[in-house]
Amino acid sequence: MFENLSERLERSFKILKGQGKITDINIADTLKDVRRALLDADVNYKTAKQFTDDVKEKAIGQKVLTAVKPQEMMIKIVHDELVRLMGGDSADIDVKGNPAIILMSGLQGSGKTTFSGKLAKMLKTKRGKRPLLVACDVYRPAAIEQLKVLAEQIEVPVYTEEGEKNPVKIAENAISFAKKNGCDLLIIDTAGRLAVDEMMMAEIAAIKAAVRPNEILFVVDSMTGQDAVNTAKEFNDRLDFDGVVLTKLDGDTRGGAALSIRSVVEKPIKFIGTGEKMEAIDVFHPARMADRILGMGDVVSLVEKAQEQYDEEEARRLHKKILKNQFDFNDFMAQIQQIKKMGNIKDLASMIPGMGKAMKNVDIDDDAFKSIEAIILSMTPEERENPQIIAASRRQRIAKGSGTSIQEVNNLMKRFEETRKMMKSVSAMRPGAPKHGGKKKR
Repeated sequence: MFENLSERLERSFKILKGQGKITDINIADTLKDVRRALLDADVNYKTAKQFTDDVKEKAIGQKVLTAVKPQEMMIKIVHDELVRLMGGDSADIDVKGNPAIILMSGLQGSGKTTFSGKLAKMLKTKRGKRPLLVACDVYRPAAIEQLKVLAEQIEVPVYTEEGEKNPVKIAENAISFAKKNGCDLLIIDTAGRLAVDEMMMAEIAAIKAAVRPNEILFVVDSMTGQDAVNTAKEFNDRLDFDGVVLTKLDGDTRGGAALSIRSVVEKPIKFIGTGEKMEAIDVFHPARMADRILGMGDVVSLVEKAQEQYDEEEARRLHKKILKNQFDFNDFMAQIQQIKKMGNIKDLASMIPGMGKAMKNVDIDDDAFKSIEAIILSMTPEERENPQIIAASRRQRIAKGSGTSIQEVNNLMKRFEETRKMMKSVSAMRPGAPKHGGKKKR
C-alpha cells in the first residue's frame, strides 16, 4: 500500500535539498512533482490540484528556522495537509441503542459480507456488544452461506429467512429476533450489483426507511481507484451514508481512493480492511496514514496490535519460565501464534519507521512461519518440553516428519537456543526480577 507514492514523494522533496529557504521559484518543481505523484497514485485530479495549491499557500513565506531545512519543512507541511485531506481525526461509529443498527452498502465484490463479519468481531471483543448478522442479500445464495460461515467463525448468531425474498421484511423481522434473543447490535448485509442501478438503490433506500439505522457504511474496494470515488458519490447522493470503509488496502493498491474519497463525498473514512483474516480490520487514523505515506512508519498502530494480543497472566507465567531457563517449544509456538494474529507480517514490518522502504522488494507472505510450525508439530510432547534431548537421530526423524531438511531443523534449534539465552538475560535485567544466588559475599 502506497509504496510507489511514498517513493515518488521522497524524490519530490529532494528537489529542495540544499536550498536556503522555500521560494515561489524553487517550490514550483517540487509541487509539480508532488501533483504528478498523486495523479499516478490514482488521486482525483481536482483533489490533487487543490492539495498542491494548499501546500503552496502554506509554504510560501513560511519562516524556515535555522535548525530546520526547507526540505524538512516541506515534508511537515505536506504531512499536515495529507492529514487534513483525509479528515483530520478518526471518526467513531455510533452503536448506541438496543439494538443499534448498522446498514452495509456497496457494489458486489467490494467485500461487504466479509467486512460485516470483521466489524461484528471487533465490536464484540472491543465494545462488549452482542451482534447479530442479518442476511439481506436475497439474490446471491453464496452470500447467505458466506455470512453463516463467518458467523460460525466469530461465534455470533446470524439471521436468515431462506424462503423470504423481500429484504425489507427480513431486516424488520431481524429487529424483533434481536430483541427476543438479547442481541444489542444488528449488522445488515445487503445485496450489491456489478454497477450502480435503480433497483439496488431503491431497495437499500427502502431498508433504510424501514429500520432507521444508526449508521450506514459504504464499503468500497480500494483497488478500483477512481471508480471507487465515483461510486461513493453516487451512493452518497442517494443514501447520505455516514462513513466509508476501504477494503483490500493490503493489495496492489495505489492508495488514490484513500486520499480522494473524503474530499469528494465529505464523509469520513471510518475503517480499513487490510487482509483476509477476521482480525484484519483497523480504525482509520488520518495522521497515522499520513505517517505511512511519507515513510515514517506507524509505531502507535503496531503497539496497539501487540497490546490486543497481550495476556498479562500468560506474560507473568512466561517470565517465570524464562528466568528458570524453562522456555520451551510450546512457548515458542504460542509466541508465533500471537504474532500471526496481529496481521500480515510485511504490513507489520512497514509500521516500523524506515522499514517500509527496506521491505519493498522482500516477499514475506502469511506462510512465513509454516516450516517452523511443521518442525515443532513433528516433535513429541516430551521433545517440545525438553529441547535439550533433541539429539541427531531425533532431528533426522523430525526433519522427515515435517517435510523439511536436517539443515532447517538445525537452524531452528540454533535460533531457539539463541532466543532462549537472549530472553533470559533481558528478563533478568527487568526491575523486580527475582534475584538468585543466595547471600552476597563480603
